[in-house]
Amino acid sequence: MSSILSNEDDQIVAEPSVKKEYAATESVPHNGARNLGFIDMIATWIGANANNGTWYVGGVVAGAAFGGAIACTLIANPIAYLFMALVGYMGYKAGTSTMALTRPSFGIRGSFLPTLVNITSFIGWTAVNTFIAAISVSFLLKESFGWPAFGQAGSTKSMVVGILIMSVLHLISISLGHHSVKVIERVGMILVAVLGIWETIVVLQNVSLTQILAWHPKASLSLPFGTAMDTMAAFSLGWIPAIAEFTRYTKKKTSATVAPMIGANIGLFWFAFVGIIATIGAAIASGTFDPNNSDPSSIASKLGLGWVALIVIVVTSTTANAVNLMAGGISLTNIAKKVKPMAALWIVTLLAILLTFVPLFFGSFLDSFIAFLDYIGMVLGPMIGIMVTDFFLVRKRSYDVAAFTQKNGKYWYTSGFHWQAILTWIIGIVLFLLLHNLDFFKNSIGATYPVIVLSALIYWAIAKRSK
Repeated sequence: MSSILSNEDDQIVAEPSVKKEYAATESVPHNGARNLGFIDMIATWIGANANNGTWYVGGVVAGAAFGGAIACTLIANPIAYLFMALVGYMGYKAGTSTMALTRPSFGIRGSFLPTLVNITSFIGWTAVNTFIAAISVSFLLKESFGWPAFGQAGSTKSMVVGILIMSVLHLISISLGHHSVKVIERVGMILVAVLGIWETIVVLQNVSLTQILAWHPKASLSLPFGTAMDTMAAFSLGWIPAIAEFTRYTKKKTSATVAPMIGANIGLFWFAFVGIIATIGAAIASGTFDPNNSDPSSIASKLGLGWVALIVIVVTSTTANAVNLMAGGISLTNIAKKVKPMAALWIVTLLAILLTFVPLFFGSFLDSFIAFLDYIGMVLGPMIGIMVTDFFLVRKRSYDVAAFTQKNGKYWYTSGFHWQAILTWIIGIVLFLLLHNLDFFKNSIGATYPVIVLSALIYWAIAKRSK
């Protein structure tokens, strides 16, 4: 008997354990080893999205003014999370990690290419969130010891200490794999709710909604709507390669599809909204709008939110990075089979710590952040289009998980590479580079989603012709 069920039945007999952290290509049995329910998945994806990174991206798209920022948030993100639900279902059905799910479409060895991209992506996300949280720590150190905070002369010492403190918290957060992530996300969801409500009230007490609605940035600082769409799309699409790392542990289909969409949309809408109104509110109060200073800590300081807000920003960074590190670590086991899952989590965490120091010494953080988002949209968009098309349209929702690791098996193709998918991926990247800076796409829908659709259609056409 082919496919998923036979493979799962074998593993149910062999090793059903709720304590085990499964490697990328190991299929988590449906009975005995799945312990994430509907509420767990809602909490996980609220915690992943209601954090300082979401606030920061909300502050960046505030350059499109309130109406444009809200519109791109309400349009770009639900589309991204619909794709996330589709890949979440793939993980639920197969029981493997997201990067293992690229093996049928890209080939067993070909999957190493998106895996490398994925590892660098999640290391990058961890570094971004850690840096933003370190800014909060620098403000706390200023209040406690008088050290210069981020943006002030001599703040490097505060930022280094902040990065080290955050790094310790991240190591604790992944110490027990997905079990510790589960606990952290439940606690984080409560803190996030308190902070989100409080900060929304404080912002609106300082600046009226009428003022926020009427505000527009200077022409030189305005953000085209299509660029804002690409920014938001890349931010949310970045979570998709992490989804199966969790849905493979879910008991029911709705926990793998509906729950992540609910949690991700709530978390993102809420904190992007807070980031948008807080950044605009600070611009109105100070008379200047500077996207470089749209990080939560700088805004919280300008609005007088106090040290409690800074501490919660630190906590929410830990909840988001627990998901990033989990995804990056398990992805590593897709290309390095001899590395145990927990060892992979530690390796990825240490690499992320090193990367976090880069913005301190090279260029502005905003420039690094925007360049990183462009990279995410460019490489992940076509990859996601290919994955979803392969599973739902080409393979008719049926993967043979046992063949995921079989040399010369059905997913081996040409020396382990499925060149049709790799060629489509390259075409998708080129299309993004061509469309991204065209005025039509910059001022309307952006390039990310058109490229996903085009990549999916190209791959589907090639796959149909090769049959």
